[in-house]
Amino acid sequence: MEQMMGDMDIAFPHLGIYLQNVPKTIMVGNFGIAIYGILVASAMLIGISISAHVGKKTGQDPDLYWDSFVWIVISAIAGARIYYVIFMWEFYKDNLLQIFNLRAGGLAIYGGIFLCVVTIFIYCRKKKVSAPLYLDTIVFGLLIGQVIGRWGNFFNREVFGEYTDSLLAMRLPVAMVRASDISESIAAHMTEGTNYIQVHPTFLYEGMWNLMICLLLFLYMRKKKFDGELFLIYLAAYGVGRAAIEYIRTDQLYLPGTKIPVSMVVGLVLAVCSTAAVIIGRMRKKEIKEIKTV
Repeated sequence: MEQMMGDMDIAFPHLGIYLQNVPKTIMVGNFGIAIYGILVASAMLIGISISAHVGKKTGQDPDLYWDSFVWIVISAIAGARIYYVIFMWEFYKDNLLQIFNLRAGGLAIYGGIFLCVVTIFIYCRKKKVSAPLYLDTIVFGLLIGQVIGRWGNFFNREVFGEYTDSLLAMRLPVAMVRASDISESIAAHMTEGTNYIQVHPTFLYEGMWNLMICLLLFLYMRKKKFDGELFLIYLAAYGVGRAAIEYIRTDQLYLPGTKIPVSMVVGLVLAVCSTAAVIIGRMRKKEIKEIKTV
C-alpha cells in the first residue's frame, strides 16, 4: 500500500483496497452536485418506497406513506439542522446566516428523528390512523435510508473515528479532511513521510449495525405484541450502537459546557426508556390476554 496517497484517494490497507480519485461531487456542465446530497435524497426516496411496500404487505394503504413523503422530508432536514445548530450555538450565534447554509454540512440524525415523530403523530391524527403502526412500518425504510445516507459521509471524508490498525482501518489524505476532526491521537500515529491518517470508518460501523437491526426487526415482525413495539426496539438498538460508535468518533457534538458527547447520552437514554416501554407494553398485553381468557 502506497506511503503517499493522491488527494482524492481512499484506502482500506488491511483489506487490500485502494480507491483512486473518489469524487465528492458530480459535475453536470459547470454545476457540481454533491454526492452526499444525491445519496441523502436517494435514501429518503428509497426509504419511503420500502415503507409503502411494507405497509401494503401488512394490509395498509401505501398511499398513506407516499402522501406523507414531503412532510417527512421537510421534518427530517429541519429537525436534523435545528439539533445540530443548538449544540453548535457557540459558532452559529455569531454567524446567523450560516444556519441556512446546508451546503457547508451540519445535520444530526437524532434531530431529524425527533421532529419526524412529532410530524407523524400530527399527520396520523389528521388521517385518523394509528401513529404507532405507522412508526412500526416506516422503521424499515428509516433503517435502510440511514445505511444509504451514511455512505455520503464516506464520499465527504467525514464521520470517522480515532486511530486504529484493525482489519477495517481506513486511510484518508490529510488534505481532504477537516483539521478539527484530526485528534491528537490520530496525529500522533501519523508516520513521517506519509500524507494520510488511518482511522475507524465509523460511518461503515453504523451502516452495518443498522442493517443488522433491520434484519432482526424483519424476523421479529410477526412476534410483536403491540403497535409501536418495532419502533421502540429500533430506538433501543440504535441507541446502544450509536452510543458505542459515538465514543470513538472525532466530530462529536457536546452537551453545553462539557466534553460529554450529546448523541451518546441521547442514545443511552433512549435505549433505557425504549426497552422499559417494550417490557411494560408486552406485560400489559399479556395481562389483557389473561383477563380475556378467564
